[in-house]
Amino acid sequence: MYMSMELSSSSWLLAFSMGGVKHRRVKVLGGDQEGTLAAIKKSKRHFGLEEDARVVSCYEAGRDGFWIHRWLSSEKVENVVVDSSSIEVDRRARHAKTDRLDAEKLLDLLVRHDRDERHRVLRVVRVPSAEQEDARRLHREIERLKKERTGHTNRIRGLLVTLGIRLKPGVEFPDDLAEARQWNDLPVPEGMREELTREHARLQLLKEQIVELERRRSTRVKRPVDQADQKASKLVLLKGIGATGGWILSKEFFGWRTFHNRREVGAAAGMTGTPFASGSSRHDQGIAKSGNARIRALMVELSWRWLTWQPNSQLSRWFHERFGAGGKRHRRVGIVALARKLLIALWRFVEQDVVPEGAIVAK
Repeated sequence: MYMSMELSSSSWLLAFSMGGVKHRRVKVLGGDQEGTLAAIKKSKRHFGLEEDARVVSCYEAGRDGFWIHRWLSSEKVENVVVDSSSIEVDRRARHAKTDRLDAEKLLDLLVRHDRDERHRVLRVVRVPSAEQEDARRLHREIERLKKERTGHTNRIRGLLVTLGIRLKPGVEFPDDLAEARQWNDLPVPEGMREELTREHARLQLLKEQIVELERRRSTRVKRPVDQADQKASKLVLLKGIGATGGWILSKEFFGWRTFHNRREVGAAAGMTGTPFASGSSRHDQGIAKSGNARIRALMVELSWRWLTWQPNSQLSRWFHERFGAGGKRHRRVGIVALARKLLIALWRFVEQDVVPEGAIVAK
């Protein structure tokens, strides 16, 4: 029996089928595990199946994450998490869209996917283990806190500019604020001063949390406690790869995914080309951008650093020979090509102990 799940915060719409055109739909409360299991049992009886009949299910990757997948797997349900961007859609300007239609469409695709039409119908998301998913929390929290830090800093500077004052929100900011004068030589108004003081206190708390989390990350890189940490420690041996880059590459990419060749590495990061060929028109549409966005952004940043810290490596020489004589736009295009090559080189370094040609490795 096949089952698709259309998820929302208030309800789950379950669609069942035996692989034919006849569907059965059941709605349960969002997150109702007992109700979902009861609906599966009732659907088995409806289709005349045994209680231990095979059940294949799917749902779209989204806000609920992977807990539903792990729960269904523990209940002996063969579940797959579907990349929503791989689902076929009507190309007309307007097409009907309801939860019922979405659930039935997903159910039909699941049937075709299970019947050996893989790689052409649905793209299945690779699900990490609970431990691997939890290991990504540290650097993602640092990333979020840094964005909040930027927001508070910009808020403080923006408020001060409205008074004609320019101050950096450093440690001595409260004292500097007390002595600051507006454009007309008057002190900062009381309401504004109190708001800025509270904003600065939140900013200082963020900075302290960022320092603590980065210290914890550095400690793990220096003294690894698991295989992913060991890969991060290995990456930082290459000059130009710091603790941040090594940590993110290991936790988001190399630490829990298995790649068999360089094409898989490039595709998982969304750094493969997208050709367009129709009739006599042929051109490249740029990289796919369908993979891990964090890794893609990180690799572009690391590629610029690689040119600085590994100038005699084969990758740096290739970049300068191919793109060095061009303008800024040409170099920006070239850095993406270098990022893909560098990512593959780092994968070979981590998994196969192949040092990038000409690279400097710390001893």
